[in-house]
Amino acid sequence: MITVSALNRYVRSLLDSDRFLSGIAIKGEIANFVHHYKSGHFYFSLRDDSASVKAVMFRQDARRLAFTPQEGMRVIVRCRVSLYENTGAFQIYVQDMFPDGIGAAQMAFEQLKARLEQEGLFRPEAKQPIPACPRCIGVVTSETGAALQDIRNVLSRRWPLTRLLLAPVNVQGDQAAAQIARGIQILDRSGKVDVIIVARGGGSREDLWVFNDEGIARAAYGCKTPLISAVGHEIDFTILDFVADLRAPTPSAAAELATPDRREMMAKLMNISDNIHKNMQTKLEMCYNRFDPLAERWESLTPGSLCSARAARLNEQEQFLHGKMEQIYQDRMLSMQHAIQLAHSLSPYTVLARGYAIPRSVKGNAITLNQVTPGDRILLTGDKVSVGCLVEHVHEIEGEQNEKTQKF
Repeated sequence: MITVSALNRYVRSLLDSDRFLSGIAIKGEIANFVHHYKSGHFYFSLRDDSASVKAVMFRQDARRLAFTPQEGMRVIVRCRVSLYENTGAFQIYVQDMFPDGIGAAQMAFEQLKARLEQEGLFRPEAKQPIPACPRCIGVVTSETGAALQDIRNVLSRRWPLTRLLLAPVNVQGDQAAAQIARGIQILDRSGKVDVIIVARGGGSREDLWVFNDEGIARAAYGCKTPLISAVGHEIDFTILDFVADLRAPTPSAAAELATPDRREMMAKLMNISDNIHKNMQTKLEMCYNRFDPLAERWESLTPGSLCSARAARLNEQEQFLHGKMEQIYQDRMLSMQHAIQLAHSLSPYTVLARGYAIPRSVKGNAITLNQVTPGDRILLTGDKVSVGCLVEHVHEIEGEQNEKTQKF
């Protein structure tokens, strides 16, 4: 006799030891789906037309999904089969999940696309311009794939000066998504490339599904180097196409978009050279046209002709200056005569010649009559004689008379 716990433990050990049940793939439809938001685990049942089995997907595995499982979605799960001892529930532990069928795959694609778009990974203003003449192009693709050879062929034809730096990766399989994201990051951090091309040749929808991986999308969004997505054919679209700075329909088209055409560049340079030559010729012709009239006038501009013309002008100026000088001289003489006459009329000696005298002290200093007192000796200086006088009386003259009467 054994206990229930021992029974459940034994059955679990049998299931866990079966190598066939440790990595099995099961296809079915999701039912009773519950997302436990507190723990992050997924709980659901996987069923087909006649049976169902309980399933759980723990948070560390669920967070890696590029889509959100939904009720009724058909999926393929990679899981191990075991028993939950506490309840004796037979269930599968899902490690990975893939949409089964176009409808479910498209639903997963649209869900991831909508979520990343809401986060702003597709914003046009976040797109970087592609450099016109890159010196080095980084390529993330398979080392043996046709995409790399197509890019090389285009570069050798269009712009052979550009170097290629390859980050070899798998472009399909379980490890492809992580390798592609890592390749983008390595090239971006190297600082050696001017632009990055993520390329893969054409294939089925399943073959291209890896480029819908969220890790690749976030690596492309965080890339500071301009990035071109070149996955599949022209009609194929992946999540990477929306995140990349530029989408190319094919790897060959990506190489064309990333580099200039040397023939077009040579044509532009030739056009620029022709324009420079034409402009120089036009300038020369303009100079010749300006020089010809000057050459015709050269004979009339000889030193002799120039000196004779200027000599006549100089004579005219000399005569003009002589006339001006004579006029100024006459004007100054007339003004001087007037000044002499005025000075003569204002001279005190002219007044003395009319009979007036100037009182002075015996020392010869000029004085006024208001300064004398009786008994003073003064001199009266006239035009030709000087008379010594003794002041006997000084009388003040009242009224408006302008002269004083004194008795000597």
